[in-house]
Amino acid sequence: MHQPHPHEPHATHTAYEPHATHAAYDEPPATPRGNRRPAVIAVALLLLLVLVPVAVDRFLAVQVESRAAKAFQQGMHTPLPPEVHVHGFPVLTQIAADRLRDVDITAHDIPAGDTTSLLPVSELSLHLAGLTKSDDNREARARSAQATAGLTYTDISNALGLPISQGSRPDRLKATVALPLGNTVTATATVSTAPGNRIAFQDFQVTAGPLSAAAEAVLDKAFARPLRLQNIPEGLHLRSITTTETGLSAYFSGTSITFHAADPAQHTTPGNTSSHLPT
Repeated sequence: MHQPHPHEPHATHTAYEPHATHAAYDEPPATPRGNRRPAVIAVALLLLLVLVPVAVDRFLAVQVESRAAKAFQQGMHTPLPPEVHVHGFPVLTQIAADRLRDVDITAHDIPAGDTTSLLPVSELSLHLAGLTKSDDNREARARSAQATAGLTYTDISNALGLPISQGSRPDRLKATVALPLGNTVTATATVSTAPGNRIAFQDFQVTAGPLSAAAEAVLDKAFARPLRLQNIPEGLHLRSITTTETGLSAYFSGTSITFHAADPAQHTTPGNTSSHLPT
C-alpha cells in the first residue's frame, strides 16, 4: 500500500456546496393608509389657508367694483354700468387704508348735454392711481390719472353740422359741403387741443370742388368755434388728439383728479366740465 510521502502535504477536500442564492429583494412595506392621513390633512389645511383669503379678497374686490360701477353710472348718466377693475392684492388692506392703488374704469356712451357745442363721449377709459374718498362719500380723489376718450364722426358731424370723416393725416379731418345742383365741396381741417378741454379746427383747405361764397361761409361757421368735451373728470387736461378710422381719439392726463357725487336735483349745465363719480 502506498504511503504518503513525509513531505507531501495532505490534500484537503472541501465538500461541494452549491452557490448561495441571493436573497430576494425585499420591497419596503407599504405605508399603512392610516399613516398618510396626517399628510393629506396638512396639505388640505395649507390649501385652505391659501385659497380662502384669496377668495375672500376677490369677493371684496368685486363688491368695490360693483359699487364704483353703479356710482359712475348714476353720476355720468351712462345707459349701462361701466367696467371697473381694482388692481393689487390684497384689496382688503387697500380698503382698510381707504386708498385703492390702481383702478381701471371703461364707460360707454357718456352724454354731452343739450347744446350742439358739446360732444358726447362714445368711450372713456380711465386709469386712476391712489383713489381715496371723503368721509361723507360725497367726493373721491385720485392722486393721478390718465384717460382716453373716443369721439365718433357721427357725433362730430352732428356738432359741426357737416359730414365729417378721417383726413389724409393723423391731425386732419375731412368735411363735405353740399352745393346746389348736386355739387359738393370737400375740405380738410387740422384738429388740435384748445384750453378748457376743447377741440379746435384750423387751417381748412379745399381739396375738391368749387369754393363758392356760400360754401366758404358754411366752412367758416362750422370751424369757427372749438368743441368742448364735457363729463371729463375734473383735473384731467386734454394733451393730444388724433384721427382714427371711426372718429377722434383724445388723450388726457392730470393730477389730483376729483369726482363729485351725483345730485339728482342738479342737472348738467353747458360748460360744466366736472365729473360726477362717487365711489
